[in-house]
Amino acid sequence: MRTPASVLAEILRSDPARPRVTFYEDTPGPTQGERIELSGKVVNNWISKAGNALQDEYDLGPGSVVRLALPPHWRALYWAFAVWSVGGTVDCAGDRTPDLLICDDPDLAATLDQPPADVILVTLAALARVHPGPVPAGVMDEARELATYGDQFSARADPTPDDMALISGRGHTAYKSVVPQRDWQTGARVSLAGDLADVLESTLSAWAVDGSVVLARRGQHAGNEARPERLASEGVTLTLH
Repeated sequence: MRTPASVLAEILRSDPARPRVTFYEDTPGPTQGERIELSGKVVNNWISKAGNALQDEYDLGPGSVVRLALPPHWRALYWAFAVWSVGGTVDCAGDRTPDLLICDDPDLAATLDQPPADVILVTLAALARVHPGPVPAGVMDEARELATYGDQFSARADPTPDDMALISGRGHTAYKSVVPQRDWQTGARVSLAGDLADVLESTLSAWAVDGSVVLARRGQHAGNEARPERLASEGVTLTLH
C-alpha cells in the first residue's frame, strides 16, 4: 500500500536537497510577499518534529482524528503529513469531533459545539518564534514549542488500508486510496491553488511522481489566475487552478 509516509520516503531517497515546496503569500496582511522554499530534507524535518509532538505529547495514532483548520499554506502541509505519519485522520471539513484541533485562530476552539481537549495554535509567519497574541491556557504555542521536538520520527503503529486518511467536503478517503493515481510526468512542478484538501491531494500526486509544488495563498477576493511571470520563473510544468 502506497501511503503519504511512503511517498515522503521516496522523495527523500530520490533527492533530499531538491525543492519540494515553494510557497507564496499573496494574502494582504503582515506576511504578504513571503516566499518560502523547502527542500525534501527540510520538509521532512518539520514533519518529523510535528509527528513527534502528535505521538509523544498527544498520544495520537491510527484512528485519531485531527481537525486541520488552517489555510492552504506550507505549514498546513507538514501538519497534514505529520498526522498521516502517525496513521491518523486529517479532517479538513470539521465532520467529526476531533481528538486534536490545529488552527491559526486562538478563538476558534471556543466556537465549536464540542471542542477537543487539545489544541495547537499555529503562527503562519515564516520567522515566528512565538505567537504574537495571547495563547489560551493549555494550548500549545507551535511557534515556541515545536522546535523542541526531535528531528527523527518513527511511528509506533501503521494504519490499515481501510483506516480513514482524509475527510474533505467531497467525502472520506481511506489510506488505501489517499495517494491519487494521476498521469503526471515524472518530476512535474505543479502550481496549486484551491482549498486545503485539494492542495493536500495534489501535493501527494506531485510527490508521488518525484515532483514538487508551487503553492500560492491568495486573498478572499483575489482571482485564481496564476501570475505568468511567476510560473515561468519557477519552472512550472503543470498548473491546477
